Amino acid sequence: MSSLAGVCVIAASLTVPGTAGAASAGPSARPAPTWRSTPTGTDSRLRGLAAVSRKVAWAAGSGGTVLRTTDAGRTWRTTGPPDAAGLEFRDIEASGADRAVVLAIGEGEASRVYRTSDGGRTWELAFKNDEPRAFYDCMTFFDRRHGLAVSDPVDGRFRIISTRDGGRSWKVLPNTGMPDALPGEAAFAASGQCLVSQGRRDVWLATGGASKARVFHSRDRGRTWTVADTPLPSSASQGVFAVAFRDRRHGIAVGGDYRPGEPSPSAAATTSDGGRTWRPAPRPPAEYRSGVVWPVYTGPAALAVGPTGSDGTLDAGRTWTRFDTGSFDTVDCAPDRSCWAAGEKGRAATLLLRDDGGQ
Repeated sequence: MSSLAGVCVIAASLTVPGTAGAASAGPSARPAPTWRSTPTGTDSRLRGLAAVSRKVAWAAGSGGTVLRTTDAGRTWRTTGPPDAAGLEFRDIEASGADRAVVLAIGEGEASRVYRTSDGGRTWELAFKNDEPRAFYDCMTFFDRRHGLAVSDPVDGRFRIISTRDGGRSWKVLPNTGMPDALPGEAAFAASGQCLVSQGRRDVWLATGGASKARVFHSRDRGRTWTVADTPLPSSASQGVFAVAFRDRRHGIAVGGDYRPGEPSPSAAATTSDGGRTWRPAPRPPAEYRSGVVWPVYTGPAALAVGPTGSDGTLDAGRTWTRFDTGSFDTVDCAPDRSCWAAGEKGRAATLLLRDDGGQ
Protein backbone atom coordinates (compact mmCIF):
# COMPACT_ATOMS: atom_id res chain seq x y z
CA MET A 1 0.00 0.00 0.00
CA SER A 2 1.37 3.44 -0.92
CA SER A 3 1.87 6.30 1.52
CA LEU A 4 -0.73 8.84 2.53
CA ALA A 5 -2.39 10.55 -0.43
CA GLY A 6 -3.45 13.48 1.73
CA VAL A 7 -4.41 14.19 5.31
CA CYS A 8 -7.86 15.26 4.13
CA VAL A 9 -8.49 11.75 2.83
CA ILE A 10 -7.13 10.20 6.02
CA ALA A 11 -9.17 12.41 8.28
CA ALA A 12 -12.32 11.84 6.26
CA SER A 13 -12.08 8.16 7.06
CA LEU A 14 -12.33 9.02 10.75
CA THR A 15 -16.04 9.63 10.30
CA VAL A 16 -16.50 5.89 9.77
CA PRO A 17 -17.34 4.29 13.15
CA GLY A 18 -14.95 1.68 14.44
CA THR A 19 -11.92 2.55 12.31
CA ALA A 20 -9.43 2.85 15.18
CA GLY A 21 -6.35 1.52 13.43
CA ALA A 22 -8.31 -1.19 11.57
CA ALA A 23 -10.22 -1.44 8.31
CA SER A 24 -13.98 -1.08 8.28
CA ALA A 25 -16.31 -3.72 6.93
CA GLY A 26 -18.49 -3.21 3.91
CA PRO A 27 -17.82 -2.37 0.28
CA SER A 28 -18.66 1.32 0.68
CA ALA A 29 -16.46 1.95 3.73
CA ARG A 30 -13.71 4.51 3.38
CA PRO A 31 -10.10 3.36 3.84
CA ALA A 32 -9.03 3.46 7.49
CA PRO A 33 -5.97 5.42 8.62
CA THR A 34 -3.20 3.51 10.30
CA TRP A 35 0.40 4.07 11.29
CA ARG A 36 2.94 1.84 9.57
CA SER A 37 5.86 1.21 11.93
CA THR A 38 9.35 1.84 10.58
CA PRO A 39 11.81 0.27 13.07
CA THR A 40 14.67 2.62 13.85
CA GLY A 41 17.02 0.31 15.74
CA THR A 42 17.14 2.57 18.79
CA ASP A 43 15.26 2.74 22.08
CA SER A 44 15.74 6.50 22.43
CA ARG A 45 12.64 8.63 22.93
CA LEU A 46 12.21 10.60 19.70
CA ARG A 47 10.55 13.94 20.43
CA GLY A 48 12.06 15.84 17.50
CA LEU A 49 10.78 15.14 13.97
CA ALA A 50 11.17 16.74 10.54
CA ALA A 51 9.16 15.31 7.64
CA VAL A 52 10.86 16.28 4.38
CA SER A 53 9.05 13.98 1.94
CA ARG A 54 7.52 10.54 1.57
CA LYS A 55 11.05 9.11 1.49
CA VAL A 56 13.05 11.48 3.70
CA ALA A 57 12.60 12.23 7.39
CA TRP A 58 14.79 13.15 10.36
CA ALA A 59 14.18 12.33 14.02
CA ALA A 60 16.00 13.34 17.20
CA GLY A 61 15.79 12.32 20.82
CA SER A 62 17.41 11.22 24.04
CA GLY A 63 21.03 10.19 24.39
CA GLY A 64 22.15 12.55 21.64
CA THR A 65 20.29 10.52 19.03
CA VAL A 66 19.74 11.86 15.52
CA LEU A 67 18.32 9.57 12.83
CA ARG A 68 17.71 9.97 9.12
CA THR A 69 15.87 7.86 6.56
CA THR A 70 15.97 8.34 2.80
CA ASP A 71 13.97 5.25 1.82
CA ALA A 72 10.55 5.86 3.40
CA GLY A 73 11.61 4.41 6.74
CA ARG A 74 12.79 1.01 5.55
CA THR A 75 16.16 1.86 7.06
CA TRP A 76 17.30 4.56 9.47
CA ARG A 77 20.89 5.72 9.87
CA THR A 78 22.28 7.14 13.11
CA THR A 79 23.79 10.50 12.20
CA GLY A 80 24.16 12.46 15.45
CA PRO A 81 27.06 14.69 16.48
CA PRO A 82 29.91 12.62 17.93
CA ASP A 83 30.15 14.68 21.14
CA ALA A 84 26.42 14.65 21.94
CA ALA A 85 25.87 11.34 23.74
CA GLY A 86 24.75 13.04 26.95
CA LEU A 87 22.41 15.55 25.32
CA GLU A 88 18.62 15.57 25.01
CA PHE A 89 17.59 16.52 21.50
CA ARG A 90 13.96 17.72 21.46
CA ASP A 91 13.59 19.49 18.12
CA ILE A 92 14.95 19.12 14.61
CA GLU A 93 14.27 21.16 11.49
CA ALA A 94 15.34 19.97 8.03
CA SER A 95 15.23 21.48 4.54
CA GLY A 96 16.24 18.33 2.69
CA ALA A 97 18.07 15.02 2.88
CA ASP A 98 21.37 16.78 3.62
CA ARG A 99 20.56 19.88 5.67
CA ALA A 100 19.25 19.78 9.24
CA VAL A 101 19.45 21.80 12.45
CA VAL A 102 18.94 20.08 15.81
CA LEU A 103 18.23 21.59 19.25
CA ALA A 104 19.41 20.12 22.57
CA ILE A 105 17.59 21.20 25.72
CA GLY A 106 18.81 21.69 29.26
CA GLU A 107 20.19 24.20 31.70
CA GLY A 108 23.20 26.29 30.80
CA GLU A 109 25.55 24.77 28.24
CA ALA A 110 23.34 21.71 27.78
CA SER A 111 21.16 23.88 25.53
CA ARG A 112 22.85 23.78 22.13
CA VAL A 113 22.19 23.94 18.41
CA TYR A 114 24.05 21.76 15.89
CA ARG A 115 23.91 21.98 12.12
CA THR A 116 24.77 19.61 9.26
CA SER A 117 24.85 20.17 5.50
CA ASP A 118 26.05 16.70 4.46
CA GLY A 119 23.36 14.38 5.75
CA GLY A 120 24.85 14.10 9.23
CA ARG A 121 28.32 12.90 8.26
CA THR A 122 29.71 16.01 9.93
CA TRP A 123 28.19 18.52 12.36
CA GLU A 124 29.09 22.01 13.50
CA LEU A 125 28.20 23.36 16.93
CA ALA A 126 26.37 26.53 15.96
CA PHE A 127 25.20 27.70 19.39
CA LYS A 128 26.09 26.86 22.99
CA ASN A 129 24.06 28.63 25.65
CA ASP A 130 26.19 30.72 28.01
CA GLU A 131 23.32 31.96 30.21
CA PRO A 132 23.02 29.57 33.20
CA ARG A 133 19.37 30.53 33.77
CA ALA A 134 18.30 29.78 30.20
CA PHE A 135 16.69 26.50 29.15
CA TYR A 136 15.88 26.21 25.45
CA ASP A 137 12.76 24.25 24.44
CA CYS A 138 11.79 24.55 20.77
CA MET A 139 12.88 25.87 17.41
CA THR A 140 11.23 26.91 14.15
CA PHE A 141 12.28 28.09 10.70
CA PHE A 142 10.42 30.49 8.40
CA ASP A 143 12.51 29.42 5.38
CA ARG A 144 15.93 27.87 4.78
CA ARG A 145 17.77 30.83 6.28
CA HIS A 146 15.62 32.47 8.96
CA GLY A 147 14.74 30.74 12.21
CA LEU A 148 14.15 31.18 15.96
CA ALA A 149 14.59 29.17 19.14
CA VAL A 150 13.00 29.90 22.51
CA SER A 151 14.19 29.55 26.10
CA ASP A 152 12.14 29.58 29.27
CA PRO A 153 12.04 33.03 30.89
CA VAL A 154 15.21 34.80 31.95
CA ASP A 155 14.71 37.95 34.02
CA GLY A 156 10.95 37.46 33.75
CA ARG A 157 10.64 37.17 29.97
CA PHE A 158 10.97 34.40 27.41
CA ARG A 159 14.35 34.51 25.68
CA ILE A 160 14.54 34.28 21.87
CA ILE A 161 17.56 33.59 19.68
CA SER A 162 17.55 34.18 15.94
CA THR A 163 19.46 32.95 12.88
CA ARG A 164 19.62 34.50 9.42
CA ASP A 165 22.04 32.04 7.82
CA GLY A 166 20.34 28.68 8.06
CA GLY A 167 21.45 28.00 11.63
CA ARG A 168 25.19 28.68 11.20
CA SER A 169 25.09 31.51 13.73
CA TRP A 170 22.61 32.72 16.37
CA LYS A 171 22.08 35.88 18.38
CA VAL A 172 19.85 36.76 21.33
CA LEU A 173 17.05 39.13 20.36
CA PRO A 174 16.19 42.12 22.59
CA ASN A 175 13.41 41.25 25.05
CA THR A 176 11.85 44.72 25.09
CA GLY A 177 9.01 43.54 22.83
CA MET A 178 8.24 40.43 24.90
CA PRO A 179 5.41 40.58 27.48
CA ASP A 180 6.26 39.57 31.03
CA ALA A 181 5.98 35.89 31.87
CA LEU A 182 3.68 34.70 34.63
CA PRO A 183 5.22 33.13 37.75
CA GLY A 184 6.12 29.55 36.87
CA GLU A 185 5.34 29.98 33.16
CA ALA A 186 7.43 27.94 30.74
CA ALA A 187 7.32 26.18 27.38
CA PHE A 188 7.10 22.38 27.23
CA ALA A 189 9.87 20.64 25.28
CA ALA A 190 7.63 17.68 24.49
CA SER A 191 7.35 17.59 20.70
CA GLY A 192 9.31 20.42 19.13
CA GLN A 193 6.01 22.25 18.59
CA CYS A 194 5.88 24.82 21.37
CA LEU A 195 7.30 27.33 18.86
CA VAL A 196 5.85 27.25 15.33
CA SER A 197 5.86 29.60 12.36
CA GLN A 198 3.58 30.19 9.39
CA GLY A 199 4.60 32.14 6.33
CA ARG A 200 7.53 34.53 6.27
CA ARG A 201 7.09 36.42 9.56
CA ASP A 202 4.42 34.99 11.89
CA VAL A 203 5.42 32.82 14.87
CA TRP A 204 3.56 31.50 17.92
CA LEU A 205 4.84 30.34 21.33
CA ALA A 206 2.79 27.95 23.50
CA THR A 207 3.14 27.94 27.29
CA GLY A 208 1.89 26.39 30.52
CA GLY A 209 3.12 25.76 34.03
CA ALA A 210 1.52 28.89 35.50
CA SER A 211 -1.96 30.05 36.50
CA LYS A 212 -2.93 30.32 32.82
CA ALA A 213 -2.02 28.48 29.63
CA ARG A 214 -1.17 31.10 27.03
CA VAL A 215 -0.09 31.55 23.42
CA PHE A 216 2.25 34.36 22.39
CA HIS A 217 2.24 35.71 18.81
CA SER A 218 4.80 37.72 16.86
CA ARG A 219 4.22 39.22 13.41
CA ASP A 220 7.83 40.35 12.92
CA ARG A 221 9.96 37.22 13.42
CA GLY A 222 10.15 37.46 17.17
CA ARG A 223 10.97 41.12 17.82
CA THR A 224 7.60 42.14 19.28
CA TRP A 225 4.91 39.91 20.77
CA THR A 226 1.33 39.89 22.01
CA VAL A 227 -0.10 37.22 24.31
CA ALA A 228 -3.53 35.66 24.79
CA ASP A 229 -5.05 33.34 27.38
CA THR A 230 -6.37 29.95 26.26
CA PRO A 231 -9.09 27.80 27.86
CA LEU A 232 -6.70 24.88 28.44
CA PRO A 233 -6.04 24.14 32.13
CA SER A 234 -2.62 25.12 33.42
CA SER A 235 -0.42 23.98 36.30
CA ALA A 236 3.12 22.71 36.77
CA SER A 237 2.22 19.70 34.59
CA GLN A 238 -0.49 21.27 32.42
CA GLY A 239 -0.76 23.77 29.62
CA VAL A 240 -0.50 24.13 25.87
CA PHE A 241 2.13 21.68 24.64
CA ALA A 242 1.86 22.25 20.89
CA VAL A 243 0.26 24.58 18.38
CA ALA A 244 -0.25 24.34 14.62
CA PHE A 245 -1.40 27.00 12.16
CA ARG A 246 -2.85 26.30 8.72
CA ASP A 247 -2.45 29.97 7.80
CA ARG A 248 -1.98 33.27 9.62
CA ARG A 249 -5.47 33.15 11.14
CA HIS A 250 -6.50 29.56 11.79
CA GLY A 251 -4.74 27.61 14.53
CA ILE A 252 -5.10 24.66 16.90
CA ALA A 253 -3.65 24.27 20.41
CA VAL A 254 -3.37 20.91 22.19
CA GLY A 255 -2.09 19.84 25.58
CA GLY A 256 -3.44 18.71 28.92
CA ASP A 257 -1.69 17.04 31.84
CA TYR A 258 1.37 15.03 30.82
CA ARG A 259 1.36 12.87 33.97
CA PRO A 260 0.30 9.29 33.12
CA GLY A 261 -3.23 8.47 34.21
CA GLU A 262 -4.19 12.06 34.99
CA PRO A 263 -7.37 13.40 33.33
CA SER A 264 -6.97 16.05 30.66
CA PRO A 265 -10.31 17.77 30.07
CA SER A 266 -10.38 20.67 27.62
CA ALA A 267 -7.18 19.46 25.97
CA ALA A 268 -7.67 21.41 22.73
CA ALA A 269 -8.64 24.89 21.56
CA THR A 270 -8.96 26.75 18.27
CA THR A 271 -8.46 30.27 16.94
CA SER A 272 -9.61 31.96 13.76
CA ASP A 273 -8.04 35.37 14.40
CA GLY A 274 -4.34 34.54 14.51
CA GLY A 275 -4.31 33.72 18.21
CA ARG A 276 -5.91 36.88 19.60
CA THR A 277 -8.72 34.74 21.04
CA TRP A 278 -9.04 31.01 21.68
CA ARG A 279 -12.17 28.86 22.00
CA PRO A 280 -12.36 25.45 23.69
CA ALA A 281 -12.91 22.49 21.39
CA PRO A 282 -16.46 21.16 22.00
CA ARG A 283 -15.16 17.60 21.67
CA PRO A 284 -11.40 17.58 22.34
CA PRO A 285 -9.15 14.52 22.39
CA ALA A 286 -10.03 12.43 25.42
CA GLU A 287 -6.52 12.57 26.86
CA TYR A 288 -3.28 14.58 26.86
CA ARG A 289 -1.83 15.29 23.42
CA SER A 290 1.73 16.53 22.94
CA GLY A 291 1.91 17.08 19.17
CA VAL A 292 -0.32 18.49 16.43
CA VAL A 293 0.02 19.18 12.71
CA TRP A 294 -2.26 21.15 10.36
CA PRO A 295 -0.79 21.35 6.85
CA VAL A 296 -1.86 24.14 4.53
CA TYR A 297 -3.19 21.64 1.97
CA THR A 298 -5.65 19.77 4.22
CA GLY A 299 -8.41 22.33 4.62
CA PRO A 300 -10.14 21.71 7.99
CA ALA A 301 -8.38 18.37 8.65
CA ALA A 302 -5.58 18.00 11.22
CA LEU A 303 -3.84 15.33 13.32
CA ALA A 304 -2.82 15.18 17.00
CA VAL A 305 -0.73 12.58 18.84
CA GLY A 306 0.21 11.69 22.39
CA PRO A 307 1.35 8.80 24.58
CA THR A 308 -2.13 7.22 24.55
CA GLY A 309 -3.14 7.59 20.92
CA SER A 310 -3.69 9.59 17.76
CA ASP A 311 -6.72 11.69 16.82
CA GLY A 312 -8.01 13.41 13.71
CA THR A 313 -10.32 16.34 13.16
CA LEU A 314 -12.41 17.20 10.10
CA ASP A 315 -13.71 20.55 11.34
CA ALA A 316 -10.66 22.68 12.11
CA GLY A 317 -10.10 21.28 15.59
CA ARG A 318 -13.58 21.56 17.05
CA THR A 319 -14.23 17.80 17.28
CA TRP A 320 -11.67 14.99 17.41
CA THR A 321 -11.88 11.23 16.79
CA ARG A 322 -9.27 8.74 17.93
CA PHE A 323 -8.02 6.39 15.19
CA ASP A 324 -5.03 4.73 16.89
CA THR A 325 -4.04 3.83 20.45
CA GLY A 326 -0.27 3.63 20.03
CA SER A 327 2.16 6.00 21.75
CA PHE A 328 3.71 8.91 19.85
CA ASP A 329 5.10 12.24 21.04
CA THR A 330 5.31 14.23 17.83
CA VAL A 331 3.86 14.36 14.31
CA ASP A 332 4.79 16.17 11.11
CA CYS A 333 3.64 16.27 7.49
CA ALA A 334 5.69 17.03 4.39
CA PRO A 335 4.78 19.17 1.37
CA ASP A 336 4.17 16.00 -0.69
CA ARG A 337 1.32 15.08 1.72
CA SER A 338 3.13 12.32 3.57
CA CYS A 339 2.95 12.27 7.36
CA TRP A 340 5.28 10.85 10.00
CA ALA A 341 5.12 10.31 13.77
CA ALA A 342 7.76 9.46 16.39
CA GLY A 343 7.96 8.79 20.10
CA GLU A 344 9.12 6.55 22.94
CA LYS A 345 11.37 3.50 22.55
CA GLY A 346 12.49 4.62 19.12
CA ARG A 347 9.01 4.44 17.62
CA ALA A 348 8.64 5.99 14.18
CA ALA A 349 5.88 5.52 11.65
CA THR A 350 4.32 6.76 8.43
CA LEU A 351 0.60 7.30 7.98
CA LEU A 352 -1.14 4.97 5.53
CA LEU A 353 -4.57 4.12 4.27
CA ARG A 354 -5.70 0.51 4.61
CA ASP A 355 -8.29 -0.74 2.16
CA ASP A 356 -11.41 -2.69 3.08
CA GLY A 357 -9.48 -5.93 3.05
CA GLY A 358 -6.79 -4.58 5.36
CA GLN A 359 -4.08 -5.17 2.74
